[in-house]
Amino acid sequence: MTVVGLVTIGTVRNDEQVTPVPDDPAAVPSWTGSPLVVRLTAYGQRLRQADRRHPWVLALAVVAALFLLFCVPDLVQHDDGDGPDELRLAFTHLPVAGTLALQAGLLLPLLWRRRAPSVALAMTAAVFVVQWSLGVFLRADVALLVALYSVTLHARLRHLPWAGAGVVALLLPVAARVSRAVSAVSFWEALFFLLTAVTAAVALGLAVRIRRAQLASLRDRARQLEIERDQRSKLAAVTERTRMAREMHDIIGHNLSVIITLADGGAYAADVTPERSKQALELVGDAGRQALGELRRMLGVLREKADAPELNPQPGIGDLDALCTRIRAAGPEIFLRSGGELDTLDRGVQLMTYRIVQEALTNTLKHAGPRTRVDVLIAVEGPALRIRVQDTGPPDAAAPLDPPAEEGHGIAGMRERAALYGGTVTVGPTAGGGWVVQAVLDLTPISVPPGGAL
Repeated sequence: MTVVGLVTIGTVRNDEQVTPVPDDPAAVPSWTGSPLVVRLTAYGQRLRQADRRHPWVLALAVVAALFLLFCVPDLVQHDDGDGPDELRLAFTHLPVAGTLALQAGLLLPLLWRRRAPSVALAMTAAVFVVQWSLGVFLRADVALLVALYSVTLHARLRHLPWAGAGVVALLLPVAARVSRAVSAVSFWEALFFLLTAVTAAVALGLAVRIRRAQLASLRDRARQLEIERDQRSKLAAVTERTRMAREMHDIIGHNLSVIITLADGGAYAADVTPERSKQALELVGDAGRQALGELRRMLGVLREKADAPELNPQPGIGDLDALCTRIRAAGPEIFLRSGGELDTLDRGVQLMTYRIVQEALTNTLKHAGPRTRVDVLIAVEGPALRIRVQDTGPPDAAAPLDPPAEEGHGIAGMRERAALYGGTVTVGPTAGGGWVVQAVLDLTPISVPPGGAL
C-alpha cells in the first residue's frame, strides 16, 4: 500500500501534459532520473489507467492482498495450534468456518471503500465489535485502519473527526484487553501503539488527498491557461483582421472614390474640354499610384523582412493639406481650418485624425457628389481634440438627407478608431441638406502608478 500511494501522489495521468523540466539542471533532483523511479512512475501510470477502466479489479486486488497477508496466517496458526501461550489462553479460538466468517465481514466491506467509504468503515467497525465481544484476536483487524484511511482519502472531510473518534473509542477496550492478556505490555503502551497506527492511517490519507488536490488544481490551471491562450490568440487574430479591414477600406475605398469621380468628370469633359479630360486622367494616375503605394506599405509588414519594401511613415495631420488637394481635384470645394498645437500630438492621434477626415471626405464625395462645399475643422480644445467635417450636400437636395438604415464599414471604422482614444463619433444630417461628422478624441495621458503595470 505504501508503494502504491507513493506512485499515486508522485505522478500524473498519462493523457495529461507533464510539467516542463526547469531550465536550471540543479533544480531537478538527481534521483528523479534513476531507473527505479522511472519504472515506479511507469507502473503507477499503468495502474491508474487500468483502475479507471476496471475500478473493481483494484478493489478485489486490495482485498485479496489483505487476505493473503493477514488472514491466511491466522488460519494456518489455527490449524497448527502454534503461538504464544498467553495469547492462546487469553483469546477465544473459533472453528475455521467462524474465523473465515469474521475475516470476510472485516474485508468484504472494503470493496466499497472508494464509493461509500463511511458505510464501509461502519460495516467493518460493526464486525470488529462482534469479533472482540467474542474475545477473538484476528490479524484481519487491520481492515479497520484501511477503512479509516479510505474515509480520510475519499469521504467528505467533515466525516473524518467522527470516524477517527469512533475508531479510537473502539480501540480503548482492545488496549485494555491486550494489556490484561500480555503481562509485559501495559495499557498505555498498547494504547500508544494503536493510536500510532490510527494516526499513520489518517496522515497517509491526508497526504495522498492533499497531493491529489494539488495535481487536480495544476491540471485545471493548465487547462485554463490553454483556454486563455487560445482566446488571446483568437482575439489577436480578430483584432488584426479588423485593423487590416479598416486600413484596406480607408486606403482603397478613398482612392477608388476619387478615381471614379475623376473618371466620370474626365469622360464628361472629353467632348467639351479635352484638356480637362487629360488633366483628369493624370489625376487618376496619381491617385492610383498613391493607393498602390499605401497598399504596398501596409502589406509589407506581412512579408519576410528580406521581401519587405521600403516603408514610409504613416500619414498625419500635416498630410491633410495634400489630402484636401486631391479631393478638390475631383470637384468639391474644401476649406481646412485648424487650431491649437497639432504638430505636438502623438503619432497615433494624428493617424486617427487623418483616417477620420479621409473617411468623412470620401463619404462626402460618394454621397454629395463633386459639386459641394466641405468645411473641415481640427482643433485642440483643452484635453480633447475636436474634428468636424461638414458638407452642404448635393446642389439639388431639397431636404435634409435621411440617415442610412445601416452603418457601413467606414462609419464603424471611425467609431472604432475614436474608441481607442476614449473618443466618440457622431454622424448625421444637417438642417441645410448636408451631412456632418463630428469626432472628439481624449488627449489625457493614461496614468500608470509608480512601479505598476498596465
